[in-house]
Amino acid sequence: MNRQKTVSTLCGLIVVDKPVGMSSMDVVRRVRRSAGGAKTGHAGTLDPLATGVVICCLGRATKSVEKLMGQPKVYQTVVDLSAFTQSDDLEGERREVDVPVPPTLEQIEATCRDFVGEVQQTPPIYSAVHINGQRAYKLARRGEVVDMPTKTVRIDAIDVLDYTWPNLTLSIKCGRGTYIRSLGRDIGKTLGTGGHLVSLRRTAVGGYTIEKSHPIDRFESPITQDDLLPVPE
Repeated sequence: MNRQKTVSTLCGLIVVDKPVGMSSMDVVRRVRRSAGGAKTGHAGTLDPLATGVVICCLGRATKSVEKLMGQPKVYQTVVDLSAFTQSDDLEGERREVDVPVPPTLEQIEATCRDFVGEVQQTPPIYSAVHINGQRAYKLARRGEVVDMPTKTVRIDAIDVLDYTWPNLTLSIKCGRGTYIRSLGRDIGKTLGTGGHLVSLRRTAVGGYTIEKSHPIDRFESPITQDDLLPVPE
């Protein structure tokens, strides 16, 4: 007896609150399974150590991935100004920096203003940037010297939410391709301190906010069309 495989007709978007430790593709696989195998893609990678908004596109909505990736993003991050790390986050080994006099809040705010606009940025060596056909993080983990190319990125706003030495909490609105790990490192270098991320949370991609997101355990049960947001025009 031949059994014809049912093809999912789901079409739309669903916003996921990615937990620490999962990759964006882990999220896609979880959503796809919950959606009965519907074609699924995501609109922007989020590092495994980061949390927050990952937009998953199902069915014909996957054609909207590029458009969604161009939307401005909002992040909240905590930067430890007392040390650098090779990975620019908690994954790398700490390299302490002697800071006899911590910067004032006024100095930090002035420095952050200097990073608003179009800026040159060098991605972390532990990133997914392609170097001679290979991912930079794979080269770095093999102990190879990685010469990272600089790129121009757009940062729309940086707001200081809290500052208690050595931890600096920032809200950042930025364009596509911005590395918040690089920004935290570069702010520290400019201040004459260290700089690496303690935490990173993406709170919005365009109008798709964390308030519209679903926790990952939601996808232990099936998705229906009623769960999906419409495809953007």
